[in-house]
Amino acid sequence: MDDDEEVRVPQPVTFGVVGSGWRAEFFVRVARLLPDRFRCVGVVTRTAERGAWVEAAWGVPTVRTIEELVTGALPGAGVAPDRPELVVTATPWPVTPDAVREIVDAAVPVLAETPPAPDVDGLRALWADVGPTGLVQVAEHSPFMPSHQARRAVVAAGTIGEPTQVQVSSTHLYHAAGLARHLLGAGRGPVTVRAQAFTAPLLSPLERDGWTGKVDAEPTRQVLATLDLGDGRSVLYDFTDNQWHNPLRTNRIVVRGSHGEIVDDAVTRRVDERTVLTSRIERRQAGLEQNLDGFDLEHLSVDGRVLYRNPYVGARLADDDLAVAHLLDASGAWLRGDAPPPYPLADGCQDHLLGLAIEESARTGREVRTAAEAWADAV
Repeated sequence: MDDDEEVRVPQPVTFGVVGSGWRAEFFVRVARLLPDRFRCVGVVTRTAERGAWVEAAWGVPTVRTIEELVTGALPGAGVAPDRPELVVTATPWPVTPDAVREIVDAAVPVLAETPPAPDVDGLRALWADVGPTGLVQVAEHSPFMPSHQARRAVVAAGTIGEPTQVQVSSTHLYHAAGLARHLLGAGRGPVTVRAQAFTAPLLSPLERDGWTGKVDAEPTRQVLATLDLGDGRSVLYDFTDNQWHNPLRTNRIVVRGSHGEIVDDAVTRRVDERTVLTSRIERRQAGLEQNLDGFDLEHLSVDGRVLYRNPYVGARLADDDLAVAHLLDASGAWLRGDAPPPYPLADGCQDHLLGLAIEESARTGREVRTAAEAWADAV
Protein backbone atom coordinates (compact mmCIF):
# COMPACT_ATOMS: atom_id res chain seq x y z
CA MET A 1 0.00 0.00 0.00
CA ASP A 2 1.31 3.45 -0.90
CA ASP A 3 2.07 5.83 1.94
CA ASP A 4 -0.55 8.29 0.71
CA GLU A 5 -3.26 5.64 0.23
CA GLU A 6 -6.13 6.25 2.61
CA VAL A 7 -7.05 3.44 5.01
CA ARG A 8 -10.84 3.18 5.16
CA VAL A 9 -12.21 2.30 8.56
CA PRO A 10 -15.80 1.01 8.44
CA GLN A 11 -18.15 3.38 10.19
CA PRO A 12 -20.52 2.01 12.83
CA VAL A 13 -24.10 1.35 11.82
CA THR A 14 -26.11 4.15 13.42
CA PHE A 15 -29.66 3.31 14.42
CA GLY A 16 -32.51 4.51 16.58
CA VAL A 17 -35.13 2.50 18.42
CA VAL A 18 -38.85 3.11 18.77
CA GLY A 19 -39.94 1.50 22.03
CA SER A 20 -38.25 0.77 25.32
CA GLY A 21 -39.39 -2.71 26.25
CA TRP A 22 -37.59 -6.00 26.76
CA ARG A 23 -36.75 -6.60 23.10
CA ALA A 24 -35.63 -3.04 22.47
CA GLU A 25 -32.93 -3.47 25.09
CA PHE A 26 -31.27 -6.25 23.04
CA PHE A 27 -30.39 -3.77 20.29
CA VAL A 28 -29.19 -1.07 22.68
CA ARG A 29 -27.10 -3.57 24.63
CA VAL A 30 -25.36 -4.87 21.51
CA ALA A 31 -24.48 -1.30 20.53
CA ARG A 32 -23.07 -0.64 23.99
CA LEU A 33 -20.92 -3.80 23.85
CA LEU A 34 -19.75 -3.25 20.24
CA PRO A 35 -19.33 0.54 19.88
CA ASP A 36 -16.94 0.16 16.95
CA ARG A 37 -19.68 -1.57 14.94
CA PHE A 38 -22.99 -0.10 16.14
CA ARG A 39 -24.19 3.15 17.64
CA CYS A 40 -27.66 3.77 19.03
CA VAL A 41 -28.37 7.48 18.58
CA GLY A 42 -31.64 7.54 20.51
CA VAL A 43 -34.78 5.83 21.74
CA VAL A 44 -38.39 6.96 21.41
CA THR A 45 -40.41 6.59 24.61
CA ARG A 46 -44.02 7.65 25.17
CA THR A 47 -43.38 9.56 28.38
CA ALA A 48 -40.62 11.73 29.79
CA GLU A 49 -40.62 9.57 32.94
CA ARG A 50 -39.89 6.43 30.95
CA GLY A 51 -37.35 8.38 28.95
CA ALA A 52 -35.50 9.39 32.11
CA TRP A 53 -35.36 5.76 33.19
CA VAL A 54 -34.01 4.64 29.79
CA GLU A 55 -31.38 7.38 29.76
CA ALA A 56 -30.18 6.37 33.21
CA ALA A 57 -30.31 2.60 32.65
CA TRP A 58 -29.25 2.33 29.01
CA GLY A 59 -27.09 5.42 28.61
CA VAL A 60 -28.75 6.71 25.42
CA PRO A 61 -30.75 9.92 24.76
CA THR A 62 -34.51 9.70 24.35
CA VAL A 63 -37.22 11.67 22.57
CA ARG A 64 -41.01 11.42 22.52
CA THR A 65 -41.72 11.21 18.79
CA ILE A 66 -40.50 9.39 15.70
CA GLU A 67 -40.12 12.74 13.93
CA GLU A 68 -37.61 13.91 16.52
CA LEU A 69 -35.65 10.66 16.14
CA VAL A 70 -35.45 10.60 12.33
CA THR A 71 -34.59 14.30 12.03
CA GLY A 72 -31.83 14.02 14.61
CA ALA A 73 -33.47 16.39 17.12
CA LEU A 74 -31.82 14.56 20.00
CA PRO A 75 -30.47 15.89 23.28
CA GLY A 76 -26.73 16.53 22.96
CA ALA A 77 -26.72 16.07 19.17
CA GLY A 78 -24.94 19.39 18.72
CA VAL A 79 -25.06 21.52 15.59
CA ALA A 80 -25.08 18.54 13.19
CA PRO A 81 -28.23 16.44 13.50
CA ASP A 82 -27.56 12.91 14.77
CA ARG A 83 -29.81 11.13 12.29
CA PRO A 84 -30.05 7.33 12.31
CA GLU A 85 -29.33 5.32 9.16
CA LEU A 86 -31.90 2.80 10.32
CA VAL A 87 -34.76 2.72 12.81
CA VAL A 88 -35.71 -0.38 14.78
CA THR A 89 -39.35 -0.62 15.82
CA ALA A 90 -39.64 -2.65 19.02
CA THR A 91 -43.26 -1.81 19.70
CA PRO A 92 -46.50 -3.65 20.56
CA TRP A 93 -48.08 -5.52 17.64
CA PRO A 94 -50.94 -3.03 17.04
CA VAL A 95 -48.53 -0.07 17.10
CA THR A 96 -45.89 -1.43 14.74
CA PRO A 97 -47.62 -0.88 11.35
CA ASP A 98 -48.26 2.81 11.96
CA ALA A 99 -44.73 3.31 13.28
CA VAL A 100 -43.32 1.62 10.19
CA ARG A 101 -45.47 3.79 7.91
CA GLU A 102 -44.31 6.99 9.62
CA ILE A 103 -40.64 6.06 9.34
CA VAL A 104 -41.00 5.05 5.68
CA ASP A 105 -42.79 8.35 4.98
CA ALA A 106 -39.61 10.02 6.23
CA ALA A 107 -37.62 7.91 3.71
CA VAL A 108 -35.69 6.15 6.48
CA PRO A 109 -35.08 2.37 6.34
CA VAL A 110 -36.83 0.28 8.99
CA LEU A 111 -35.98 -2.90 10.88
CA ALA A 112 -39.37 -3.93 12.30
CA GLU A 113 -39.49 -6.31 15.24
CA THR A 114 -41.59 -9.43 14.69
CA PRO A 115 -44.32 -9.58 13.64
CA PRO A 116 -44.69 -6.51 11.40
CA ALA A 117 -48.51 -6.43 11.83
CA PRO A 118 -50.88 -8.24 14.20
CA ASP A 119 -53.16 -10.10 11.74
CA VAL A 120 -53.61 -11.07 8.10
CA ASP A 121 -55.54 -7.94 7.18
CA GLY A 122 -52.85 -5.85 8.86
CA LEU A 123 -50.10 -7.64 6.93
CA ARG A 124 -51.87 -7.07 3.62
CA ALA A 125 -52.50 -3.40 4.35
CA LEU A 126 -48.92 -2.81 5.48
CA TRP A 127 -47.53 -4.53 2.40
CA ALA A 128 -49.75 -2.44 0.14
CA ASP A 129 -48.55 0.76 1.82
CA VAL A 130 -44.81 0.17 2.23
CA GLY A 131 -43.85 -3.10 0.53
CA PRO A 132 -42.97 -1.55 -2.84
CA THR A 133 -40.59 0.96 -1.21
CA GLY A 134 -38.06 -1.73 -0.34
CA LEU A 135 -37.26 0.17 2.86
CA VAL A 136 -38.53 -2.36 5.38
CA GLN A 137 -36.68 -5.31 6.83
CA VAL A 138 -37.92 -7.54 9.66
CA ALA A 139 -35.91 -8.28 12.79
CA GLU A 140 -36.29 -12.06 12.57
CA HIS A 141 -33.11 -13.05 14.34
CA SER A 142 -33.51 -16.84 14.61
CA PRO A 143 -31.70 -17.73 11.34
CA PHE A 144 -28.78 -15.54 12.45
CA MET A 145 -28.07 -17.62 15.56
CA PRO A 146 -24.64 -19.31 15.28
CA SER A 147 -25.99 -22.86 15.55
CA HIS A 148 -28.55 -22.25 12.81
CA GLN A 149 -25.95 -20.55 10.61
CA ALA A 150 -23.83 -23.68 11.03
CA ARG A 151 -26.73 -25.98 10.13
CA ARG A 152 -27.53 -23.87 7.10
CA ALA A 153 -23.88 -24.11 6.02
CA VAL A 154 -24.11 -27.92 6.18
CA VAL A 155 -27.28 -27.85 4.07
CA ALA A 156 -25.81 -25.36 1.58
CA ALA A 157 -22.76 -27.58 1.10
CA GLY A 158 -25.04 -30.39 -0.09
CA THR A 159 -23.90 -32.67 2.73
CA ILE A 160 -27.38 -34.12 3.33
CA GLY A 161 -28.54 -33.78 -0.27
CA GLU A 162 -31.75 -31.93 -1.08
CA PRO A 163 -33.37 -30.60 2.14
CA THR A 164 -36.95 -31.85 2.41
CA GLN A 165 -38.15 -31.46 6.00
CA VAL A 166 -37.45 -29.42 9.12
CA GLN A 167 -38.67 -30.46 12.54
CA VAL A 168 -38.51 -27.57 15.00
CA SER A 169 -39.22 -27.71 18.72
CA SER A 170 -37.48 -24.59 19.87
CA THR A 171 -39.25 -21.32 19.27
CA HIS A 172 -42.79 -20.39 18.35
CA LEU A 173 -45.03 -19.53 15.38
CA TYR A 174 -43.45 -16.95 13.03
CA HIS A 175 -39.95 -17.55 14.43
CA ALA A 176 -40.25 -21.29 13.81
CA ALA A 177 -41.78 -20.76 10.36
CA GLY A 178 -38.99 -18.39 9.38
CA LEU A 179 -36.27 -20.73 10.61
CA ALA A 180 -37.78 -23.73 8.84
CA ARG A 181 -38.20 -21.88 5.53
CA HIS A 182 -34.63 -20.60 5.82
CA LEU A 183 -33.17 -24.07 6.39
CA LEU A 184 -35.25 -25.50 3.53
CA GLY A 185 -34.61 -22.61 1.18
CA ALA A 186 -38.39 -22.41 0.71
CA GLY A 187 -40.24 -19.57 -0.94
CA ARG A 188 -43.54 -17.87 -0.13
CA GLY A 189 -46.07 -20.03 -1.96
CA PRO A 190 -49.31 -21.66 -0.72
CA VAL A 191 -49.05 -23.80 2.42
CA THR A 192 -51.39 -26.37 3.99
CA VAL A 193 -51.39 -26.34 7.79
CA ARG A 194 -52.80 -28.97 10.15
CA ALA A 195 -52.44 -28.32 13.89
CA GLN A 196 -53.73 -29.64 17.18
CA ALA A 197 -53.40 -28.35 20.74
CA PHE A 198 -52.88 -30.54 23.81
CA THR A 199 -52.80 -29.77 27.50
CA ALA A 200 -50.65 -31.74 29.92
CA PRO A 201 -49.04 -31.13 33.34
CA LEU A 202 -45.62 -29.49 33.30
CA LEU A 203 -43.53 -27.84 35.99
CA SER A 204 -42.30 -24.34 35.09
CA PRO A 205 -39.28 -23.68 37.32
CA LEU A 206 -37.99 -20.72 35.25
CA GLU A 207 -39.80 -17.92 33.43
CA ARG A 208 -38.69 -14.64 31.85
CA ASP A 209 -38.56 -12.88 35.23
CA GLY A 210 -36.43 -15.62 36.81
CA TRP A 211 -36.77 -18.74 38.95
CA THR A 212 -40.35 -19.26 40.05
CA GLY A 213 -39.93 -21.49 43.10
CA LYS A 214 -42.81 -23.63 41.84
CA VAL A 215 -42.86 -27.29 42.87
CA ASP A 216 -46.14 -28.43 41.30
CA ALA A 217 -46.84 -29.08 37.64
CA GLU A 218 -49.58 -27.00 36.04
CA PRO A 219 -51.73 -27.54 32.92
CA THR A 220 -49.58 -26.39 29.99
CA ARG A 221 -50.53 -26.01 26.32
CA GLN A 222 -48.56 -27.72 23.56
CA VAL A 223 -49.21 -27.28 19.85
CA LEU A 224 -48.21 -29.82 17.21
CA ALA A 225 -48.54 -28.87 13.55
CA THR A 226 -47.52 -29.99 10.10
CA LEU A 227 -46.93 -27.54 7.27
CA ASP A 228 -46.97 -28.82 3.69
CA LEU A 229 -44.95 -26.33 1.66
CA GLY A 230 -45.31 -28.24 -1.59
CA ASP A 231 -42.61 -29.79 -3.79
CA GLY A 232 -42.05 -32.50 -1.18
CA ARG A 233 -41.04 -30.05 1.54
CA SER A 234 -42.64 -30.05 4.97
CA VAL A 235 -42.31 -28.75 8.50
CA LEU A 236 -43.14 -30.44 11.79
CA TYR A 237 -43.82 -27.81 14.46
CA ASP A 238 -43.82 -28.62 18.18
CA PHE A 239 -44.00 -25.88 20.79
CA THR A 240 -44.91 -25.89 24.47
CA ASP A 241 -45.83 -22.67 26.28
CA ASN A 242 -42.77 -21.03 27.91
CA GLN A 243 -40.43 -23.38 26.06
CA TRP A 244 -37.94 -20.52 25.57
CA HIS A 245 -37.25 -20.38 29.31
CA ASN A 246 -38.32 -23.73 30.77
CA PRO A 247 -35.19 -25.86 31.25
CA LEU A 248 -37.36 -29.00 31.37
CA ARG A 249 -38.07 -28.60 27.65
CA THR A 250 -34.95 -28.54 25.51
CA ASN A 251 -34.46 -27.40 21.92
CA ARG A 252 -34.75 -29.93 19.12
CA ILE A 253 -33.93 -29.17 15.49
CA VAL A 254 -33.99 -31.76 12.70
CA VAL A 255 -33.20 -31.09 9.04
CA ARG A 256 -33.88 -34.08 6.79
CA GLY A 257 -32.47 -34.38 3.30
CA SER A 258 -32.39 -36.82 0.44
CA HIS A 259 -28.95 -38.13 1.44
CA GLY A 260 -28.85 -37.65 5.22
CA GLU A 261 -30.08 -35.55 8.10
CA ILE A 262 -29.04 -33.16 10.84
CA VAL A 263 -30.38 -33.93 14.31
CA ASP A 264 -29.40 -31.07 16.62
CA ASP A 265 -25.60 -31.20 16.29
CA ALA A 266 -25.29 -34.66 14.70
CA VAL A 267 -24.80 -34.81 10.92
CA THR A 268 -25.48 -38.19 9.33
CA ARG A 269 -24.82 -38.65 5.63
CA ARG A 270 -23.85 -41.15 2.94
CA VAL A 271 -20.26 -40.86 1.73
CA ASP A 272 -20.13 -43.84 -0.66
CA GLU A 273 -22.20 -46.86 -1.64
CA ARG A 274 -21.26 -48.78 1.52
CA THR A 275 -20.54 -46.04 4.03
CA VAL A 276 -22.74 -43.85 6.23
CA LEU A 277 -21.02 -41.55 8.71
CA THR A 278 -22.19 -39.40 11.61
CA SER A 279 -20.18 -36.37 12.68
CA ARG A 280 -20.88 -33.70 15.27
CA ILE A 281 -20.99 -29.96 14.88
CA GLU A 282 -18.42 -29.01 17.49
CA ARG A 283 -18.58 -25.78 19.48
CA ARG A 284 -15.23 -24.18 20.34
CA GLN A 285 -15.84 -22.19 23.51
CA ALA A 286 -13.20 -20.06 25.22
CA GLY A 287 -13.14 -19.45 28.95
CA LEU A 288 -13.58 -23.03 30.17
CA GLU A 289 -11.41 -24.37 32.99
CA GLN A 290 -7.82 -23.20 32.41
CA ASN A 291 -8.57 -21.23 29.27
CA LEU A 292 -8.07 -17.64 30.43
CA ASP A 293 -9.24 -15.86 27.26
CA GLY A 294 -12.67 -15.04 28.66
CA PHE A 295 -16.00 -16.75 28.02
CA ASP A 296 -16.66 -16.49 24.28
CA LEU A 297 -17.87 -18.59 21.40
CA GLU A 298 -14.99 -18.92 18.94
CA HIS A 299 -16.36 -21.09 16.14
CA LEU A 300 -18.54 -24.03 15.13
CA SER A 301 -17.08 -26.76 12.93
CA VAL A 302 -17.67 -30.23 11.55
CA ASP A 303 -14.89 -32.64 10.57
CA GLY A 304 -12.31 -29.88 10.70
CA ARG A 305 -14.30 -27.48 8.50
CA VAL A 306 -15.35 -24.22 10.15
CA LEU A 307 -19.06 -23.59 9.58
CA TYR A 308 -19.35 -20.42 11.63
CA ARG A 309 -16.72 -18.09 13.08
CA ASN A 310 -17.64 -15.47 15.69
CA PRO A 311 -16.68 -12.01 14.39
CA TYR A 312 -17.46 -10.42 17.76
CA VAL A 313 -14.95 -12.20 19.98
CA GLY A 314 -14.25 -10.09 23.03
CA ALA A 315 -17.82 -8.87 23.51
CA ARG A 316 -18.82 -12.05 25.44
CA LEU A 317 -22.20 -12.30 23.71
CA ALA A 318 -24.80 -14.99 24.28
CA ASP A 319 -26.11 -16.67 21.13
CA ASP A 320 -29.26 -14.54 21.07
CA ASP A 321 -27.17 -11.36 21.28
CA LEU A 322 -24.87 -12.68 18.57
CA ALA A 323 -27.93 -13.12 16.35
CA VAL A 324 -28.96 -9.50 16.97
CA ALA A 325 -25.43 -8.32 16.16
CA HIS A 326 -25.39 -10.31 12.92
CA LEU A 327 -28.80 -8.91 11.98
CA LEU A 328 -27.65 -5.33 12.58
CA ASP A 329 -24.43 -5.95 10.64
CA ALA A 330 -26.36 -7.45 7.74
CA SER A 331 -28.76 -4.50 7.81
CA GLY A 332 -25.83 -2.09 7.69
CA ALA A 333 -24.29 -3.90 4.73
CA TRP A 334 -27.67 -3.77 2.95
CA LEU A 335 -28.04 -0.04 3.67
CA ARG A 336 -24.66 0.65 2.14
CA GLY A 337 -25.25 -1.50 -0.93
CA ASP A 338 -22.72 -4.15 0.07
CA ALA A 339 -25.10 -7.08 0.63
CA PRO A 340 -28.65 -8.24 -0.14
CA PRO A 341 -31.48 -7.41 2.27
CA PRO A 342 -31.16 -9.54 5.42
CA TYR A 343 -34.83 -10.34 6.01
CA PRO A 344 -37.25 -8.48 3.73
CA LEU A 345 -40.75 -7.49 4.80
CA ALA A 346 -42.11 -10.08 2.36
CA ASP A 347 -40.50 -12.85 4.41
CA GLY A 348 -41.70 -11.36 7.68
CA CYS A 349 -45.26 -11.22 6.31
CA GLN A 350 -45.08 -14.80 5.06
CA ASP A 351 -43.76 -16.16 8.34
CA HIS A 352 -46.45 -14.44 10.40
CA LEU A 353 -49.08 -15.62 7.91
CA LEU A 354 -47.99 -19.20 8.62
CA GLY A 355 -47.87 -18.59 12.38
CA LEU A 356 -51.44 -17.27 12.27
CA ALA A 357 -52.48 -20.34 10.27
CA ILE A 358 -50.98 -22.62 12.92
CA GLU A 359 -52.94 -20.82 15.63
CA GLU A 360 -56.17 -20.92 13.62
CA SER A 361 -55.86 -24.62 12.86
CA ALA A 362 -55.04 -25.45 16.49
CA ARG A 363 -58.02 -23.39 17.67
CA THR A 364 -60.57 -24.77 15.19
CA GLY A 365 -59.22 -28.27 14.62
CA ARG A 366 -59.52 -27.71 10.87
CA GLU A 367 -56.99 -27.66 8.07
CA VAL A 368 -55.96 -24.17 6.99
CA ARG A 369 -54.65 -23.40 3.52
CA THR A 370 -52.82 -20.16 2.90
CA ALA A 371 -52.74 -18.64 -0.57
CA ALA A 372 -49.92 -16.93 -2.44
CA GLU A 373 -50.18 -13.35 -1.19
CA ALA A 374 -49.16 -10.11 -2.86
CA TRP A 375 -45.67 -10.41 -1.40
CA ALA A 376 -45.10 -13.98 -2.69
CA ASP A 377 -42.84 -13.03 -5.61
CA ALA A 378 -41.24 -9.91 -4.17
CA VAL A 379 -37.48 -9.67 -4.54
